[in-house]
Amino acid sequence: MTTMTSPVAKDSTRLSRLVVFLFAVTAGSSAGCLYYLQPLLHEISVDFSISTATAGLLVSVTQVGYLLGLAFVVPLGDFVNRRRLVTGLLAVSCLALVAAGLMPAYGGLLTMVFAVGVSASAAQIVVPWAAAIAAPEERGAVVGNVMSGLLIGILLSRVLSGLVAEVGGWRAILFVAAVLQLTMAAAVWFRAPGARPAAAGSGQSYPQVLRSILTLVGTHDVLRHRMFLGGLSMATFSCMWTTIAFLLAGAGDSSYTYSEAEIGLFGLAGVAGALVAPVVGKLADRGFLRHTQYGVWGAQIVGWLLLRAGGHQVVLLVIALLVFDFGVQGVQLANQTGVYSLDGEARSRLTTAYMVSYFAGGVIGSSIGGWAYQSGGWTLVCEIGIGSAVVGFAAWAVFSWTERAHPIQGRAAHAELRAMARG
Repeated sequence: MTTMTSPVAKDSTRLSRLVVFLFAVTAGSSAGCLYYLQPLLHEISVDFSISTATAGLLVSVTQVGYLLGLAFVVPLGDFVNRRRLVTGLLAVSCLALVAAGLMPAYGGLLTMVFAVGVSASAAQIVVPWAAAIAAPEERGAVVGNVMSGLLIGILLSRVLSGLVAEVGGWRAILFVAAVLQLTMAAAVWFRAPGARPAAAGSGQSYPQVLRSILTLVGTHDVLRHRMFLGGLSMATFSCMWTTIAFLLAGAGDSSYTYSEAEIGLFGLAGVAGALVAPVVGKLADRGFLRHTQYGVWGAQIVGWLLLRAGGHQVVLLVIALLVFDFGVQGVQLANQTGVYSLDGEARSRLTTAYMVSYFAGGVIGSSIGGWAYQSGGWTLVCEIGIGSAVVGFAAWAVFSWTERAHPIQGRAAHAELRAMARG
C-alpha cells in the first residue's frame, strides 16, 4: 500500500470564479480541437477526392498527436512556468489551425492536424495547474468544473462544427477555432495566476522526468487503479459516441433517419449530463470519494441499459445520454481527485500517466464500437457497454477494499486536508 505525500502546494489559494472559468474554457477549447473535423469527414473526402477511410485518418492522426503531447509535453508542467507553456501551446494551436484551413493538399492537412493534436495537450496542463493552486478543501470542485469544461468542449465541438460548416464549408470551422485559441492565449497570459512549478529546481533532466513517470506508476497503486478505471470508462464513452452516429443516421436495422446537423445536436444532451457532474467533485471534497465511485459506475450501467432501450425510442435515448455522460464524467472526476491527492509535486506527470491510459482506452473503444455495430448493430454495442460498466463497478469494489486504509479514502482524507489547510 502506498502512502500519500503532501497534496498541498505552497501556492494553494481560493480561486476566483473567473479564474476557474478561464481554466475550464481553455481546457474545453483545446480539447475541442481534436473533434472539429469528425462530423465533416464526408465533405472533406469529396473535396480532396479521397475515400471515407482515408479521410478518417484525420481523426486518428490528431489523436496520435494528442497522445504524444500527453506523453512528452504535459510532464513539463511540473518543471516550467505553466502560464508560459500553456500560452505557447495555444499560440501553436492557432497557427496550426490556420495552416490546416489553408492547405491545398490532403498530406499537408494531415501534418497540420497532427500539430493541432500535440498542442491540444494544453488542456491536460490546465487541469493539474488548477489542482495545484486550488485550496485543498475546494480542489475536487475546482477540478470538477475544469473537467466539465473540457468534456463540454469535446461535446460542443461537434455541434459547432456542423453549424459553422453548413454556412462556410469545412475549412471555416478551423479558422473559427484559431480565433478562439488566440483569444484564450491572450486571456491565459494576462489573467491566469502565476505560480512557481512544484518541482522547479529539482535538477532533473528531461529523460529523467520521463522515467519518473514510470516510477510514479510503479509506486502508487491508486494511480494504477485509476488508470485502469479511466481507460475502461473512456473506452465505453468513445464506443458509444462513435456508433450512435450510425444509429441516428439509419445504418443497419436502425429506425432513425436524422441528418448530420440533427445528429450533432444530440451532443447537447451529453453537455447537460456533464454540467451536473461537478457535484461529484464537491462530494469528494466532503470525504465521500469512495462512495461516489460506486454511484457513478452505477450511473453508467443504468445509462447503458437506457441506451439499449432507446434504440427505437428517441425520448429514452436522450435521457440515456444525460445519465450516461454524467456517469462517465463522474468517474473521471472521482479518478482525478484521487490521483491529484497522491503527490503535490508531480501532478503534471501523474496527469500524463493517467491520461495516456485514458485516451488509449478511447482509441480501443472507438475501434471496438465500429466492429460491434457492423457485426451486431446497436444491441451488441450496448451489451458490450453494459458488460464493461459492470466490470468497472466490480473492479472499483475490489480497489476500494484494497485501498481502504489509504489516506485518500473517506472522511479521514477530508479532515486531513482541512487540517493541513489551516496549518
